[in-house]
Amino acid sequence: MLKKLEKVSTGTRERILRIAISEFSEKGYSGARVSTICRKSRANPRMIYHYFSGKDGLYVAVLEHVLGELRQEELKLDVEHVSPLDGIMQLFDFTYEHFGQHPELIHILSGENLQRAKFLKRSSKTPVVASPLISLIGQLLKKGEKTAEFRRGIDPLQLYVAMVGFAYFHRSNAPTLSVIFKSDILKGDWQAEHKRYAKEMLERFLKHKPS
Repeated sequence: MLKKLEKVSTGTRERILRIAISEFSEKGYSGARVSTICRKSRANPRMIYHYFSGKDGLYVAVLEHVLGELRQEELKLDVEHVSPLDGIMQLFDFTYEHFGQHPELIHILSGENLQRAKFLKRSSKTPVVASPLISLIGQLLKKGEKTAEFRRGIDPLQLYVAMVGFAYFHRSNAPTLSVIFKSDILKGDWQAEHKRYAKEMLERFLKHKPS
C-alpha cells in the first residue's frame, strides 16, 4: 500500500513538472499561471506548495530539470575510446542536436537570462551537474595536446561556451534573424549547413599547427 502511494505521489510531481516546463517555456515566468499548471496537470494547488514550495520553487525545479537532462545525456557519451577530436565532435554533435530537439530549453534559458539568472542563483544543483562536463572536455584537450593533435592552451570552459553558442544563438534569435535576412533560419537545410560550418571552424581552431 505504501509503495502504491509513493508511486502516485511521484507521478503527481512528475506530471506537474512536465506541464510547468511547457507553460514556463511558452509564457515565461511572469506569464505562466499556477492555476493553469494545476488545471492541466490535474493537481490540487496545495500539491504545488507541497512539492515545490510555490511558483518560485517550481520554476527553479524546471530550470534544474531541463539543464539536468542536458548534462545527463552528455555524460552518457562514450568519448574515452575515440580520438580527442572525435570526442569533442561527438560532444558538439550531441549539444547541437539536443538544443534543436528541445526548444523548451532554449526558451527557458532565454527567459532566465532576461531575469539575470535570478532563479538559477537559488539552485544548489546546477553547479554540480555542470562541472563534470567541463572536466571531460579538459581531459580530451590534454589528451589531444599530448598526441599533438590539438594546439596548447585551449580553455575547456571557453571551448564549451563557443560550442553552445553555435547550437543556441541562431535558434534563440531565429524569429528576428529570419526576418532581417529574409531566410528561414530554422529550415532543415540551413541548419545542416550551419552545423557543417560550425564543425569546420571548431576543427580548425583545435588542431595543432606545426611550426
